[in-house]
Amino acid sequence: MENLIVIFSTISLFIYFFSTVFYIVYNALRKNILGNVATILLGIGLIIQTVALILRTYEVGHFPFITIYETLILWSWLIGIIFLILQFKFKIKPFGALIAPLVFLVIAIASILPPSYQRPSLLVPALQSHWLEFHISTCFISYACFAISFLVGVVYMLKRSNSPEDILQKDKLDIIGYKAISIGFPFLTIGIVSGSIWANTAWGSYWSWDPKETWALITW
Repeated sequence: MENLIVIFSTISLFIYFFSTVFYIVYNALRKNILGNVATILLGIGLIIQTVALILRTYEVGHFPFITIYETLILWSWLIGIIFLILQFKFKIKPFGALIAPLVFLVIAIASILPPSYQRPSLLVPALQSHWLEFHISTCFISYACFAISFLVGVVYMLKRSNSPEDILQKDKLDIIGYKAISIGFPFLTIGIVSGSIWANTAWGSYWSWDPKETWALITW
């Protein structure tokens, strides 16, 4: 099982690399066929990564969210899925030249982690809760949305030209950034609330003001 997970993860890594290349070349040459190939490759990579996540879930017996390796894989997967949804809705194919490299980079980092970080970890009793799974899932959806919004904001600020074309592009980027935040914020809210419920069932307290809780509240 572990070998299969490694194989699928490695295949998805290479596919994301080629998707990155095609997105970059598409931005340089503006040929639609290159953008279509890049999008198809990104979709195939996500499908293969989904299989790897399912196998990992089957192997460890719970949703993969405990180790650094698992959280990086989950985060990159969510970024790719949310971007594809936004791409089809808002026609922002050129922006894939930033998202695909991010997905590739996150998975590449996960793949070079020491074996001790990649090995499955058993859940202690306090972590064996559906509230925890729900909490982490919603939080990571919000993190993926915020990452996309951040990159959109960077591109928006780099566009200093006031030509009609750039103004239209900036308007679209502004809408996309807003939509990403408007999706991420409710999920972060749900994540904080569900995390408090889990904390109470596990530790007997809804809120303890530890650094993670405090910074989550500041971000919110």
